[in-house]
Amino acid sequence: MTQTPTTPLLDTVHYPADLKAVDDKLMPQLAEELRAEMIDAVSRTGGHLGAGLGVVELTIAIHKVFDTPHDRLIFDVGHQCYPHKILTGRRDRIRTLRQENGLSGFTKRDESPYDPFGAAHSSTSISAGLGMAVASELEGVKRNVIAVIGDGAMSAGMAFEALNNAGSLDARLIVILNDNDMSIAQPTGAMSAYLARMASGRTYMGIREVGKKLTAYLGKNIDRAITRAVEHARGYVTGGTMFEELGFYHIGPIDGHNFEHLLPVLRNVRDNSDGPVLIHVMTQKGKGYAPAEAAADKYHGVNKFDVVTGAQAKAKPNAPSYTNVFAEALIQEAGFDERIVAVTAAMPSGTGLDKFGKAFPGRCFDVGIAEQHGVTFAAGMATEGLKPFATLYSTFLQRAYDQVVHDVAIQRLPVRFPIDRAGFVGADGATHAGSFDVAYLACLPGFVVMAAADEAELKHMVRTAAAYDDGPISFRYPRGEGVGVEMPERGQILPIGKGRVMRQGTKVALLSFGTRLAECLLAAEDLDAAGLSTTVADARFAKPLDEDLIRQLATHHEVLITVEEGSVGGFGSHVLQFLAMQGLLDGGLRVRPLAMPDIFMDQASPEVMYAKAGLDRKAIVETVFKALGTHAAAGFAGTVTPLKP
Repeated sequence: MTQTPTTPLLDTVHYPADLKAVDDKLMPQLAEELRAEMIDAVSRTGGHLGAGLGVVELTIAIHKVFDTPHDRLIFDVGHQCYPHKILTGRRDRIRTLRQENGLSGFTKRDESPYDPFGAAHSSTSISAGLGMAVASELEGVKRNVIAVIGDGAMSAGMAFEALNNAGSLDARLIVILNDNDMSIAQPTGAMSAYLARMASGRTYMGIREVGKKLTAYLGKNIDRAITRAVEHARGYVTGGTMFEELGFYHIGPIDGHNFEHLLPVLRNVRDNSDGPVLIHVMTQKGKGYAPAEAAADKYHGVNKFDVVTGAQAKAKPNAPSYTNVFAEALIQEAGFDERIVAVTAAMPSGTGLDKFGKAFPGRCFDVGIAEQHGVTFAAGMATEGLKPFATLYSTFLQRAYDQVVHDVAIQRLPVRFPIDRAGFVGADGATHAGSFDVAYLACLPGFVVMAAADEAELKHMVRTAAAYDDGPISFRYPRGEGVGVEMPERGQILPIGKGRVMRQGTKVALLSFGTRLAECLLAAEDLDAAGLSTTVADARFAKPLDEDLIRQLATHHEVLITVEEGSVGGFGSHVLQFLAMQGLLDGGLRVRPLAMPDIFMDQASPEVMYAKAGLDRKAIVETVFKALGTHAAAGFAGTVTPLKP
């Protein structure tokens, strides 16, 4: 265990108000101590490291200059919020990050008043900040609203929609563009800092406003021409022409690790600006920690690690990860079919498409944080005979739902949707849990919806999707390792809408959709031991349903339990609809659909989350006994006793 760092100055700062008493000259020392505290905390819990290290100085400067939480500070995505949490009364819990009953790895409204907006997905900060700024104006409350957005998040259309709206409303909104990766423009040292201070100062901004008023008397056309000429001229020096065109006053780029640059600019903007302002700040991911500086991608999100060496603790896998199985299967199929292409939205490594991109660089497309565009882009390729695999996390696909409906489903275009991170995701909590994709896809006419029960099934589904040309098709798989089944050399083409029976019984039927199949098989052993002969089936398809299989299970068993790692409205709901319409519930069949509970569940280990959700072995067995009005004797000794009324 590493020794907790010594932080004498940071120890005096419990809340942002305490920063007011700290001399500006001591800010670099405070930044060094805050960085050390964050590195130590994340080394013990794992989490997002690089982004937070890059905004240490910026976070300190914002809290020192502005009056949070009265002034609203919004971090886009939230990956970079750990220093913010330490400075806002949560330092005593920082080593519970992403743990059960601990601090969230993202900003969260019910965690602290210093988190005015919860964020874990990208590109929402400017929209939310604009809403807060307008609300403050309508309520007559004077406050600053500051949105910190990374350059990657600026690739999303939503960010530009918000910028465009904010410029037209002329609202009091401060957007800080944290340029830590794309290198939109390089700061030019002392001259850049001098220009930023001048441009944000009272004199320049005052002259600018007077100039606007004077030219207004000359008519709108002349006013507009002169104003744009001035801003274009300044844009050539500061690089802000695009943002000026959107109605923002642009400042920067400035060095985001230099307090002599940051503090004067932030104070000038606080004291002198009325309309929307964009401050372009240059930072370095992983700043101050050599391993993270050298490999920003590997230290974006980390497991527990040794602070001295940077080595991350990784358990030896018992089976390949689902993501790797998908990537290798897609590469294999692409070798047989040159029409296969892959699309991702800023997550090539997270989805495994970085491997596909290396194998087929001309057939892999990263569209940036632009899921809506990515889906319609794939639809366009499908119209020309290509076989696009639009590969997204379940929760990210939500952002493109209209495109899935309008641009893909209605036109019955054969876009393939590999859906990663299906089900609970552990430490990332509710924001990244793949809960809803079955419900929101299986309701669409003509959509084929599959779920892999294990890594071999995933390989079959990749090939099935590649061969399917009659419309859109999706298949979901979870985060983490497979279950260790024997892998086929190549996947098989599955018959559409057909499941499989894994073991045969006579009294109880467990119908699984997805990777809860392993728990169903274990539960069946317990039920058999209790004298309840149990069938276990793998549905494979939520749409189209295997109606023959379901009819057989309903007709020849007393109890039918559906089990899925998705929300109500998904697979179980479709099974119940079919049973009801076919009159298969009229004969006394006891059906119990097990799905994710109707809550947003906070972070914990996946095992704990599945137990809380009632989707593990024990809960499945208990559901069967409750359906029968009995409970098992201790140890499932093969006897059953009635439940007390």
